[in-house]
Amino acid sequence: MAITKITTDVIDMSGNAGGLTWAKGTTAEQPGSPTAGDLRENTETNRVEIYNGTDWRNLKESGTTFSVDYLVVAGGGSGGAANGGGGGAGGLRTSYGSTSGGGATAETSLSLASATNYTVTVGPGGSGVSHPSSGNNGANSVFATITSTGGGGGGYSSAGSGGGSGGGGTYGSTNGFSGGSGTANQGFDGGSALYPSSAPYGGGGGGGASEVGTNSVQGGTGGDGGNGLSVSITGSAVTYAGGGGGGAEGAAAGSGGAGGGSDGSNVNGGSTSNATANTGGGSGGRGGYSTGTTGNGGSGVVILRYPNTYTVTIGAGLTGTTATDGSDKVTTFTAGTGTITFS
Repeated sequence: MAITKITTDVIDMSGNAGGLTWAKGTTAEQPGSPTAGDLRENTETNRVEIYNGTDWRNLKESGTTFSVDYLVVAGGGSGGAANGGGGGAGGLRTSYGSTSGGGATAETSLSLASATNYTVTVGPGGSGVSHPSSGNNGANSVFATITSTGGGGGGYSSAGSGGGSGGGGTYGSTNGFSGGSGTANQGFDGGSALYPSSAPYGGGGGGGASEVGTNSVQGGTGGDGGNGLSVSITGSAVTYAGGGGGGAEGAAAGSGGAGGGSDGSNVNGGSTSNATANTGGGSGGRGGYSTGTTGNGGSGVVILRYPNTYTVTIGAGLTGTTATDGSDKVTTFTAGTGTITFS
């Protein structure tokens, strides 16, 4: 193809109402020997790109705004030791679908700008404990202006801790204790423990994103963890943020709530399993007073859904992957903290 060179320093096209038509093609069709300053339209990304002498880079479009849907789930709490309450699920906030955590209506999508840094943090779950100890709260998860609160730890001879969803309570020497409080529009309260007149003994279930943890009952049965919330932001329905089951000694322990919560233990000295990673589930309370630990709360997750004409750049310190679902991209962050930008 012949090349026409223009030697004038100024080209005035102000009298024309149309626009310039750039060379265009797919990424595979980029010139084999480009020169710094070459411009073309990439028909895969629908962006104008420039060769900087080393790489092809998208031209910045400052001020471009677009809508992003999000799911932000915090780390779940761990269960308490010795007939302890179940850990509460991490707080859940989402703009996708019709419902968010705590029975709230789904939140409003965020309007973001390209070429702007946004913070992402995936909160880890609360670490498991051994007798005698209450469970630990999970850590917060963050995306831009959205913060979800870590789940509350299950109680040991105490009330459950408050959090995104509250941890389950246990009993003291003369009375039972209540479950911890959930955070409004993120999760529900943990279940309370009834004071038993005699053994066996049990703790309340941790709260979940869509349901209160159930109370322990007379005779020592541990309460079940509250169920989490099903969200289809990835293109498939997945349930997140279920509470941990209450522990019990010599009676039925509570079951973990749907959404990653783990079961309580009913064995003297038995350990409980970790809650499921990247669900924000709470771990179960432990039965008995001997050795053994409660599992860790489930780590949280941050999921973003946005038009597939944009590309996300993930900064150091974050673990994330991107998939395409229809006309949208879906980026899932499973660990770490750092910044992201869109172009």
